[in-house]
Amino acid sequence: MKKVNVRKIFLMIADAVTVALSTLVSNALLSLYGIVVHNDTIGLAIQPVRVFGIMGLNVLFCFFLLFVFGSYNKAWRELKALDFVLSAVATAVGLGISFGFARYMGHPASWRYLVVNTLVTVAAIVGFRLIFRKTLLTLIRSGEQESTDRERTLIVGAGNAARMILQEIKYAQNDPNNPSNSILPVCLVDDDMSKYRTKVSGVDVVGQTKDIPLVCRQYNIELVIFAIPSCTEDERKRIMGYCSESGCRIKTVPYLSQLFLGDDDHQILSQVKDIKIEDLLGRPPITFNKKKIRDFIYGKVCMVTGGGGSIGSELVRQIAKYHPEQIVIVDIYENNAYDIQQELYIEYGDSLNLITLIASVRDCKKMEQIFQEYHPHVVFHAAAHKHVPLMETSPTEAVKNNIFGTLNMVNLSEKYEVEKFVMISTDKAVNPTNVMGATKRCCEMIVQDKSQQGSKTEFVTTRFGNVLGSNGSVIPLFRRQIEAGRPVTVTHPDIIRYFMTIPEAVSLVLEAGAIAKGGEIFVLDMGDPVKITTLAENLIRMYGKVPYRDVEIKFTGLRPGEKLYEELLMDEEGLQKTDNKKIFIGNQIDIDADELNAQLNELHEIVETNDNEATVKQLEKMVDTFHHNIN
Repeated sequence: MKKVNVRKIFLMIADAVTVALSTLVSNALLSLYGIVVHNDTIGLAIQPVRVFGIMGLNVLFCFFLLFVFGSYNKAWRELKALDFVLSAVATAVGLGISFGFARYMGHPASWRYLVVNTLVTVAAIVGFRLIFRKTLLTLIRSGEQESTDRERTLIVGAGNAARMILQEIKYAQNDPNNPSNSILPVCLVDDDMSKYRTKVSGVDVVGQTKDIPLVCRQYNIELVIFAIPSCTEDERKRIMGYCSESGCRIKTVPYLSQLFLGDDDHQILSQVKDIKIEDLLGRPPITFNKKKIRDFIYGKVCMVTGGGGSIGSELVRQIAKYHPEQIVIVDIYENNAYDIQQELYIEYGDSLNLITLIASVRDCKKMEQIFQEYHPHVVFHAAAHKHVPLMETSPTEAVKNNIFGTLNMVNLSEKYEVEKFVMISTDKAVNPTNVMGATKRCCEMIVQDKSQQGSKTEFVTTRFGNVLGSNGSVIPLFRRQIEAGRPVTVTHPDIIRYFMTIPEAVSLVLEAGAIAKGGEIFVLDMGDPVKITTLAENLIRMYGKVPYRDVEIKFTGLRPGEKLYEELLMDEEGLQKTDNKKIFIGNQIDIDADELNAQLNELHEIVETNDNEATVKQLEKMVDTFHHNIN
């Protein structure tokens, strides 16, 4: 006989005994007041034959109704409030039917007896379940105290990935040094109802993904492993939300396209990784054509301005993988430049021809010396002032660095016949409401103007949204606030942003450079925008804390020049598809070269006076979609 049947029979017997005893107890209570089973026997001794007859009816009908209501279909340690209510209703209905049947058979019981018997029996049935469930859970947990060095683990998904993980844990038991021994698989959840209450490698499937927070509380879960590598983007986002609500540590199996499966069936657990905040974006990492990028970079001298920054340093890392002739890092901030230089020295040693220079793109003469000496084939222009609030208070500096630094690089790239010039722009350049966005739109105009003039250099712009983990992004700020025990600050509860990872952003830059013909603005499809509030809540949960209870979220109000949402394309630009379905091209906008040059000359004269107000007014003249400080 299977174990599950033994459990059911035990519970049925327990219910039968409970109903029988409740019948006797109810009759005994009423006998104290002279009211026993029959209306015509008031004050007389209980007639055992009649009492035991009604007891049998009670047991029969209560058992039948409990069975019909599904009281034996679920392990009692999994019972919820609804299950207790259903058990109470089933018992009351069963006693009512028994009462009616007894009267029909000529053994009419007292109505007062029915009321008392129902109250006593329902209380006994529900009480027994509560006590049994609590005792069972206590015994289970006390029995597992010997495994306190192993993390109690819930596996999300009951398919092949879960089976492989459980088998790997099983095989690891023979090797005390295997890290898999730190995992104690307790249960699984899966949305396929046919798997509910089944077992995978001896571990129970106890619910659906929506039950994850409840299951984690009931089973004292410490670790959640997300093991559905083939799920869709929307499913992953939804389930990850449930996982983050659990407050447990979360690990995840990579997407199926990223999962390495060889001949050995027991290797998946080594690929399980800690969840990162980007896993909550609800989409797989964007993939790019590495062959095109390799052909673009191989054997070229590549200059990266702002090469020590978040985007610039990742550009340098990825370029180094494609065997360039030389990499020239240009950055005004020596600490960042030094960090990436040392990182690459450790990684590549003398096999990488790396030059690191401290210089500003605002210094045209210095930059020309660099062009003369190194003659770059490709220029990636990532140097810029990017912090929106700081540029609101220092607009002249934003213009000097962003606009005229870009103008220097564009002119020098054309003069020294650079093959391709790739500028990094931002979604804040679309219908800008802040100085930083307006300056980046001016930069786009400069790049497009050069392309329209028929230059030998192919000029291209890449535009993307917020980059997770970059300097100045919300994630490092939120982490610092959480780790310091301070409230997380969000400007507005409804503010939304498009997000991408740093490697995605850089891969976009590289592939855009590879496929560019000149003048394009490349835009990455980043999926649905994400609410900053949701991002903050999920990050707090990843720290094992509860938002608004353990960590407060304060809304500080929109900052000057900040929008509730960002756009990726201007209305008049439209979209063109590329071979990569995630990359689009914005159509070129005709630029009046004479008017642009005249406006740039006027802007240059203004910023030399450091007049912030006049600088903003000139930007509004140059960028007709710029509406300053409109939120």
